[in-house]
Amino acid sequence: MIISAAIFEAYLKCPSQCWFLFLGKEGDANIYLDFVRNRSNAYRAAGIERLMLKIRASESVVTRSLPVNIKTATWLLAVNFVATTENLESHLHAIERVPSDGQGKPVQFIPIRFIFTNKVTKCDKLMLAFDALVLSEMLRIEVSHGKIIYGNGSTTLKIKTPRNLSMKMRHLRQKFSVQPDRFLGAPVC
Repeated sequence: MIISAAIFEAYLKCPSQCWFLFLGKEGDANIYLDFVRNRSNAYRAAGIERLMLKIRASESVVTRSLPVNIKTATWLLAVNFVATTENLESHLHAIERVPSDGQGKPVQFIPIRFIFTNKVTKCDKLMLAFDALVLSEMLRIEVSHGKIIYGNGSTTLKIKTPRNLSMKMRHLRQKFSVQPDRFLGAPVC
């Protein structure tokens, strides 16, 4: 069973919605949700385009998976990347690769998430932390922070990833694998 970013986000907002999403039962069409989804996709596309203009074409990659040997990679920006582990999956908006600045120092990978609203919520920060956790587990390196680019002014907010996120994920994994019926008793949001 794979916990995706969409399931995690639904869990943060409403456990019942999360359970229905997990079962594959999506709600009725909703004009507002369609508007938010379209606005979010457009903002993300524009943000990715702005980031790609700042670097040479040879330093960016549009990929669904990272090259095999990441230690010898030359790209500085990967976009539309799907990070997967045994039971986690996240569609990362972008990943910035910061080369090592000295002998013995590791390369850093920084997940980037685009939020079209002018205010960053706790849920937005936890979604970035989820991206960092999946990337960290996939690459087997510490991803200590990420970036959220948000609002009309495309403001960049650097966020440290919470160390206790793995505990929250363990709790969520346990709910799905051990007692999925607990969601059925949750109030409908």
